[in-house]
Amino acid sequence: MYNKYVEKTEIIKLLQSDGTELFKEADRLRHECVGDEVLVRGLIEFSNYCRQNCLYCGIRGANDKVDRYRLTPQEIIELAQSDYKTFVLQSGEDPYFTTEILCDIVKEIKKRDVAVTLSIGERDDYEQLKAAGADRFLLRIETTNPELYAKMHPGMSLESRKECLFKLKELGYETGTGCLVGLPGQTLEMLADDILFFKKLQADMVGLGPFIPCQNTPLGDSTGGTFDLALKVMAITRLVLPDINIPATTAMETLETGGREKALQSGANVVMINITPENYRKKYEIYRRYK
Repeated sequence: MYNKYVEKTEIIKLLQSDGTELFKEADRLRHECVGDEVLVRGLIEFSNYCRQNCLYCGIRGANDKVDRYRLTPQEIIELAQSDYKTFVLQSGEDPYFTTEILCDIVKEIKKRDVAVTLSIGERDDYEQLKAAGADRFLLRIETTNPELYAKMHPGMSLESRKECLFKLKELGYETGTGCLVGLPGQTLEMLADDILFFKKLQADMVGLGPFIPCQNTPLGDSTGGTFDLALKVMAITRLVLPDINIPATTAMETLETGGREKALQSGANVVMINITPENYRKKYEIYRRYK
């Protein structure tokens, strides 16, 4: 029924449209395929240390302006005692959190019969973390264009990213990915390829947001992405993968007042509530979230 949406030319046409009909169709499909319930997740940003140096990210390893922090395993476990059914544990790529430490954290949280999503980057211990009880894994690819990926992610490999994502699927994780919309040098054709990659992966969740420049990064003075284009990419993703989960991201709200609500009316069905302690929350600035 939705085959026409997996043609690159059709996707580009939708990206070039005014979006009016696109958003309506995405909202209709969301209602038809996943229902009207908004799924709520508790987000714990447990470490802002990162070994990578992605050009757009405020917690990149080379940013010496960041006030670094790590929550203790006990702090993470205690935060996961709150009344959510799913917890998203998110961090930079922080080697301090070894396989043993993370597995112990996951096992403790799972004692409450809740779902655990990990968003901790590229690792070689996905199998052990799955055995410990992790249910889902979010690993955004950000862009599938080889040249743009290499430029934005010095020292990283697009093929390695893809291998990790397909490995996660193979291990039985509910696998999430996503892209940044509006990166310098990005084209509509590249965004269409990103959407088709989500389809190829058969992603279970796709997180999308506009590129928002962050101070003290190489792209700090760049022009950011637009809310409208990010919303179109999100809506088209709903057309291509009708029954997946799509968060209404905080980046949407950052760019436009009421952006989260507009996203929920254009195909999104998930909201992540940040339950990181307030004194740490502003230190996890991957983009310019705070005025």
